[in-house]
Amino acid sequence: MRLPLLPIIICISISLLIDVFVFRRMRNSSVPRSWCIVHSIVAAFAYIAILWVAVAPKKSISDTDLISIMWVLFAYLSLYASKVVYCLIELIRIAFARLSHRPLRGFGIAALAFALLIFATMWWGALFNRFNISVTDIDIHSEAVPEAFHGYRIAQISDLHCGTFGSDTSFVADVVDRVNAQHPDLIVFTGDIVNRHASELQPFVPVLSRLSAPDGVFSIMGNHDYGDYSSWSSDSAKTADIALLRRLQADMGWHMLNNGHVWLTRGNDSIALIGVENIGDPPFRTYGSLASAYPDVADSHAKILLTHNPSHWVDSIAGNPRANIFLSLAGHTHGMQMSLAGISPASLRYKAWGGLHCDDSGHFLYVNLGLGTVAMLARIGANPEITIFKFN
Repeated sequence: MRLPLLPIIICISISLLIDVFVFRRMRNSSVPRSWCIVHSIVAAFAYIAILWVAVAPKKSISDTDLISIMWVLFAYLSLYASKVVYCLIELIRIAFARLSHRPLRGFGIAALAFALLIFATMWWGALFNRFNISVTDIDIHSEAVPEAFHGYRIAQISDLHCGTFGSDTSFVADVVDRVNAQHPDLIVFTGDIVNRHASELQPFVPVLSRLSAPDGVFSIMGNHDYGDYSSWSSDSAKTADIALLRRLQADMGWHMLNNGHVWLTRGNDSIALIGVENIGDPPFRTYGSLASAYPDVADSHAKILLTHNPSHWVDSIAGNPRANIFLSLAGHTHGMQMSLAGISPASLRYKAWGGLHCDDSGHFLYVNLGLGTVAMLARIGANPEITIFKFN
């Protein structure tokens, strides 16, 4: 499967218009002619790279090639996002000059400065900030929490996307050390441990095996964990890959909740920990079933739900008096790996894209921003996150 032809044509056409505008501004200014030549050469390489990405068969390429493609796309995006900012400021300057019949002095320098700032910010997010782990402490105050669980601590991690790191385990090792240092009673992982193939997880098995908590490590499947973003020679090959993913997690000492539940106990009190397979909104496929995971969510027992996509909580838990689940934990969105002052483009796609949410009935949802990256190899804000919950 290749990228659709029409979006590629539109993308390249817009890029050409941008480059023609930038080239003309450079030629009409006092910059050296060599700068115009360098700009043209860089633009030519950008078009060659994006065409290579366009014709590469995405579902049959190797995981190593996929990482290369993601870097190419990121470099292209960072280059043209910067140029777009430059062009917009220059167009404002030109329009103002024509309407007012006087030039806006300093706008050319401002346009260049803002373009460089965008470019530098994006590469800071790629080279540094995507490894800058944030530990978020959340106190959960709910009458549903049994008294014996007051002070109970849960560590949530999500969306590792191990394949993006290749075989480099250093970041994941840092995550493990940071989680263990919090001394949680329970560790949960809310899906997307790989990008496309179970084999991506193999280099990380020894490292992730070091995660430790008295009540264990529990995980669920995310949309990337089913191999839906790869091509398979047969249905049985895909099934075998999912089986391998589950076996590797078992080798790590993790307990997968595939539409099931377990009981956490403290003295005479208990909490049901429920895990569903991926329940998504289009275009993400639904594999999970809350009804199969727990027989009657309206009963009086305290419950925690692990569900990868926060849309499941929005659609089925929030505002539902029968859903007696005091806390749901999700991931999936990554905050689209971009958040500034609490504002993220993810809000255009998801009603709950990050942080703590609560409906009028006291149903809590926390959306973890994840640890890895996918598609865009950067985090601008929306830092990789470890969440620590404490019950009161």
